[in-house]
Amino acid sequence: MTLNPVVVLIVEDEPVIRMSVVEELQHAGVVVFEAGTADESLTILQANPEISSVFTDVDMPGTMSGTELARIVRNSRPSVTITLTSAYLKLRKGELPPEVGYIPKPYDIDHVLRQIHPPALV
Repeated sequence: MTLNPVVVLIVEDEPVIRMSVVEELQHAGVVVFEAGTADESLTILQANPEISSVFTDVDMPGTMSGTELARIVRNSRPSVTITLTSAYLKLRKGELPPEVGYIPKPYDIDHVLRQIHPPALV
């Protein structure tokens, strides 16, 4: 039995942070798409239905935050795993959209992998 690879979209406006997490996830065997804004990520999500997880910063440039992106993704693609991250914002469970995870920065890449992998793969 061959499992489909995990396909994640990283949404991070800081290029060095984005490049680092993309590289680490690719090294772990994850297929990665990347976006520098939440607005850009919606185009990537629409064009790539195989994306199974979104890992996004909360504070983003453009017309929407990572939290707003999470709400849009949750409503349009309920099966997608969503995880928010931030170095500055501390969110409580009640402040998150339904079934959205949160990892504060700085984060351990193993923690990110546990969030984006379906439970059967962990």
